[in-house]
This record gives sequence, C-alpha cells and structure tokens, in this order.
Amino acid sequence: MDLTKFQKQIEGSSDKTRPLPPVEKWNPDFCGDINMTVTLDGRWFYEGTPVGRASLVKLFSSVLKREDDKYFLVTPVEKVGITVEDTPFLITQWKEVEADANGDKNTALVLITQTGDEVVLDSVDQMELRVPPKAIRDKEATAIPYVCVRRNLWARLHQNVYYQLLEKSKEIKGVDETHFVVHSANIDFVIGKVG
Repeated sequence: MDLTKFQKQIEGSSDKTRPLPPVEKWNPDFCGDINMTVTLDGRWFYEGTPVGRASLVKLFSSVLKREDDKYFLVTPVEKVGITVEDTPFLITQWKEVEADANGDKNTALVLITQTGDEVVLDSVDQMELRVPPKAIRDKEATAIPYVCVRRNLWARLHQNVYYQLLEKSKEIKGVDETHFVVHSANIDFVIGKVG
C-alpha cells in the first residue's frame, strides 16, 4: 500500500467547510495492514517515524473507521489496517460554552482532541469510565473517562485535562463509593469514583 497514493485519494475531504467523509458507507476491499500506529499518547507514527504535519494527522483521522476492535483507514476504493494502542483520539483541551437545552440557558463542556475535533458533552451515552490498557498491564485499576468523538471512535482524556475537570467536579458521597461529577448541558457526567 502506497501511503502517498492513499493520501491523494483522501486529500480535500477534510477541509473545515466540508463535512467528514461518510466512511461508514464505504466498504472497499481490504488491502492489508500498513505500518501506522496511534500510540497511547495520541501521536501518529508511520514506519516508526512520527507524522509531523498536524494537517496529515487530521486528514488520516477523518477517514478512520473502527470495526469491532480493529481500526482502518478507508477511501471509497481502499481499506488498510492500522494499529491503535488505546484510542485514536486524546482529549487535550476543554472549554465551556453557553448551551440552550429545552429552553434553559446553561453551560456545556466542549472537549477538544489532538486533531481539533470538538465534542459537546450533551448526551449521557457520550462518556464512560474505563481502565486504560496500560493501567491493566501495570495492575493499576483506576477507571478514567473515555468520550465518544464520532462513529464509535473514542478518546481518552489527557492527564492534564482529567485533573482540571476533577478540580471542577462536584463530590457526591454514596454508601459505598464517592463519585466526582461534572455538569454539562443539564447532565451530570461521572468522571471518577473511589470507594
């Protein structure tokens, strides 16, 4: 698989004025795996070398597709497998915006990935607590928030973002556990628990 050829097939499809490509509708033949890896820290590597151009990472992430636990880059004519160590996205920033839910003015959290994707937290099923693979290997069983970015593609919160949101969270003590909750768009999201 020639990465330059693949890049030419998808160039122009990630322009900010255009919607994301409809990769969920594309089912080309599998062309094999390429030596591309998204590491735990959200960096993309090709043939062991970091993909240095942010625009290329954004372009590749726009045609990323997940099937079961496997990840592929797809165009209408090609499908190649890549390695993702945990999630393809990492939440590196966040902000609050004014939201209008059911006529009520409130604030919503917007989580921003390393590729510039913005996710407004406004649905209960957008976030879940998981134990990262590295923590499982190291026998550290602390669950952290993962956020659905789009099309069953998830992001893990960067440690700095996680601690900033913990600082903002409300502590709710239960019988067996204490939950740490952030409020967004009139919904409470559990971002951590101890007990």
